[in-house]
Amino acid sequence: MTEDHIILGIHVTDRLEEASAVQAVFTEYGCNIKTRIGLHDVSDTYCAPSGVVLIEFFGSEAEATAMADKLNAITGVHVQKMVFGHS
Repeated sequence: MTEDHIILGIHVTDRLEEASAVQAVFTEYGCNIKTRIGLHDVSDTYCAPSGVVLIEFFGSEAEATAMADKLNAITGVHVQKMVFGHS
């Protein structure tokens, strides 16, 4: 049986203000992060204060929920979880 694919979508509304708290949670769960992709608007004259981080999570759904709960506890951070199961 193949493990489920768990993806966390993390919206950070103020990257400069919230980055250190978010990074602390990422560090705590570092061995559970298989892939991490950061997305934000940027150009020659603009760098968006908000952004989205996509995490491909390695571990149980309970562990992913615990990580999401810690991130959601940070003001200005909102997490959504997608779980792709295998039958």
